[in-house]
Amino acid sequence: QVQLVESGGGLVQPGGSLRLSCAASGSIVSIYDMGWYRQAPGKQRELVAVMTSGGSTNYADSVKGRFAISRDNAKNTAYLQMNSLTPEDTAVYSCNAEIFYIDGVLRRRKLYWGQGTQVTVSS
Repeated sequence: QVQLVESGGGLVQPGGSLRLSCAASGSIVSIYDMGWYRQAPGKQRELVAVMTSGGSTNYADSVKGRFAISRDNAKNTAYLQMNSLTPEDTAVYSCNAEIFYIDGVLRRRKLYWGQGTQVTVSS
């Protein structure tokens, strides 16, 4: 009933920028927290940034000052602007969202994940 689709990944040189998008679609009533996570090869998935429905944000220390999360609530979309990228930022980036949605006559709340998008920082 609900889908999250990420886009915007790719190959970028060190020092470059990318903007990721995460669009939610379906029978959505409202979206609570939206977040970005990443998983590098051989490493555990880690939180990159999260934004509440009220606009509060939290960032991993490793990306503070370089990455910025934002949301367009009218479009049910979250963004991750990534600047000053380094090879250590190379990973699969996934978004998640806690979504209140319509399921027939019911209203349900569930955490959804996107499929992930690859970000590679290399010269």
